[in-house]
Amino acid sequence: MRFRDMSDKEIINVNEGTRLGILGQTDLEIDESTGQIESFIIPNYKWFGLVKEGEETKIRWKSIKKIGEDMIMIDTNLSE
Repeated sequence: MRFRDMSDKEIINVNEGTRLGILGQTDLEIDESTGQIESFIIPNYKWFGLVKEGEETKIRWKSIKKIGEDMIMIDTNLSE
């Protein structure tokens, strides 16, 4: 699957049932030697999504439980 095919999917925390954001609004951490995605970095926005503030949430690729048609389900117990 290509990133552009996943970019409009919502990221959902299956442990808490919370929405963490849209994949297309995240930064990626990529392994330079393999080109594979290692983690998603979700910024903490305020002011209606215009200003980044505070801690970021890092979600490791291995934390992904399921990539569905509309969402990506993650297990936060496996994230940093």
